[in-house]
Amino acid sequence: MVQEASINDFLGFLNQKKISSKSVARKISSIKQFYLFLVRSKLIRANPLSTIQQPKTKSTVPKPLSESQIERLLNAPNESSVLGYRDKTMFELMYATGMRVTELVELTLMQINLNQGTVKIFGKGEKQRLVPIGEYANDYLKCYLKYNRNKILNKKTSQHVFLSNRGKQMTRQTFWYAVKKYAALCGINPLPSPHMLRHSFATHLLNHGADLRVVQMLLGHTNLSTTQIYTLVAKEKLKEIHQKHHPRG
Repeated sequence: MVQEASINDFLGFLNQKKISSKSVARKISSIKQFYLFLVRSKLIRANPLSTIQQPKTKSTVPKPLSESQIERLLNAPNESSVLGYRDKTMFELMYATGMRVTELVELTLMQINLNQGTVKIFGKGEKQRLVPIGEYANDYLKCYLKYNRNKILNKKTSQHVFLSNRGKQMTRQTFWYAVKKYAALCGINPLPSPHMLRHSFATHLLNHGADLRVVQMLLGHTNLSTTQIYTLVAKEKLKEIHQKHHPRG
């Protein structure tokens, strides 16, 4: 059986390769789970990783898009095409609600209430939250569902709101590609990740005076400390504005 010394040698090897602490933590977690399974199955007596500590990971500060960049990205899709209108609707909805990419691509018709202008989101750990959509996203969503979605379905059936060009559930990878494509078209560099729409949603709300606990509820964060990282981003933006526009900035 693997000994604790061998595990430490392995961790030393990972550090020499300059692998990030997050990647190391994931590897340790996976190995721990494997040995826990062996213990529960009574194939071994003890878990050799029981005394191994997870490395501390640094909290990375989100990098949101500016409001002008968001405006350019939202206006980039060609609304006259069916897929372009779908992409426009997805961008509007994600920026309006701050939902995660997985929550967006797994969204079903039953979760949307256009009359109330809300969407029920199933987040991590099956936790539910009700989030307002906003007028812009609501109008686009209403039109997409009425005219464009059926064209994409092409007589197929699906409960998912957003579909690929084959009429199947949209994937994270397809959405990732769409964000990169439109960001490149409108000259946003470096190219943003899909999560930047979520980061921008939170940061822009705080910039415009939203209460931190309200933002926490909208994002579906369990701990307020997770949401507080966006206040750092908002403060940096305020500093930039002050330095740029104040005569003694």
